[in-house]
Amino acid sequence: MIAPRPGALARMTGDRNKLPARSTSAEVDAFLRDVAAITPTNRTTATGRLLFAMDATASREPTWDRACAIQSEMFTEAARVGSLAVQLCHYSGFRGFEATPWLTNSGALLRHMSAVRCAAGMTQIERVLRHAKTEAERARVNAMVFVGDCMEEDVDRLCAAAGPLRLLSVPVFMFHEGHDPVAGQAFHEVATLTRGACCRFDASSAAELRDLLRAVAVYAAGGRESLEDLGRREGGSIKLLAHSFGRGK
Repeated sequence: MIAPRPGALARMTGDRNKLPARSTSAEVDAFLRDVAAITPTNRTTATGRLLFAMDATASREPTWDRACAIQSEMFTEAARVGSLAVQLCHYSGFRGFEATPWLTNSGALLRHMSAVRCAAGMTQIERVLRHAKTEAERARVNAMVFVGDCMEEDVDRLCAAAGPLRLLSVPVFMFHEGHDPVAGQAFHEVATLTRGACCRFDASSAAELRDLLRAVAVYAAGGRESLEDLGRREGGSIKLLAHSFGRGK
């Protein structure tokens, strides 16, 4: 685990709205290498469960719109191999935090997502992680996805909140939009602690984000074999992901 300098990650730096030209192949390769460390566990529930968490503060509005378009494809792919329940969790504004019931169809999830209004506020990633722990203690959660662009919290508190998810076998996939180095390092810490993976994306790589989210949904619904089958059918980054997924160190 990368040891942060004292206080270095407690606040955001840089222009959160400035995006790089595009994600690099090296960054995707690094994501796939991180995924190689994940050891999948057998599902103990008939329906795979994926917690889909998003930052809904003001800068997230364009990404939220893209996620609305992507989410139905997650259900469609997962339905090929099994059933999938998704819980949408988001924060926005001043301490605003909401989580939907566990939803089993894309239409219901889209209705909830479409009703969300992004609002300026501080990040609440620690709260998301603690919520994920509570849900995983109630019933098996096969994976968690988080999409965000910045981190304005104490990194040590984030790590403390992430640790129990590793014990509960909940890999966290951190999708980082933009170039904020503080968020990038913190997201990597969370992914590493939970035996998940972290990948950066931007506006030009929405298709890549879609494919990787579909892959995580397929894993949550059907396990590694289903993911490998998707990789054989689709090729590209999904095939690479499937090849490395679960090859634990």
